Amino acid sequence: MHETAARPRPTDEASLRAWVVAATVVDPEIPVLTIEDLGVLRSVSVTAGGVDVALTPTYSGCPALDAMRDDVFGALTSAGYENVTVRLVLSPAWTTDWMSEDGRKKLEEYGIAAPTGHAAARPSGPAGPVRLQLAVKCPRCNSLNTRELAHFGSTSCKSLYECKACLEPFDYFKVL
Repeated sequence: MHETAARPRPTDEASLRAWVVAATVVDPEIPVLTIEDLGVLRSVSVTAGGVDVALTPTYSGCPALDAMRDDVFGALTSAGYENVTVRLVLSPAWTTDWMSEDGRKKLEEYGIAAPTGHAAARPSGPAGPVRLQLAVKCPRCNSLNTRELAHFGSTSCKSLYECKACLEPFDYFKVL
């Protein structure tokens, strides 16, 4: 598990039950990943006033955000929860370090290369060495003989790659 992996589940029983319901919501752009796998589900709290859920989008302009918010609201109200509030939390910013190991495996099985490395290890400014990514492994044949075709793929958080070994295109989920 990565050091800054997704937030831990709540410890009180009522909030944990609501977390489990919210965690079933899938990412509308990558339907094999739940919002828990992706690390977008930040917190769930049940109080006498209702249920409060915090989501952190993969980036502030994520087009799937409204759908995720609506799906979490729908899942919880369908499960009998009342007074559900789904908040968007932009700070701290989401990072691929928050993805679960299970989520990374699901990405690979789905044909999307999972992010490699840790966002926390990237340099934050111009000083110091620049890290270079040597290769992205093809999720179909595991070859490292790949090349980036476009820095932005099917969504802004993915790059489009081509495997030179099996000649298949694939998405690579960028380290953010």
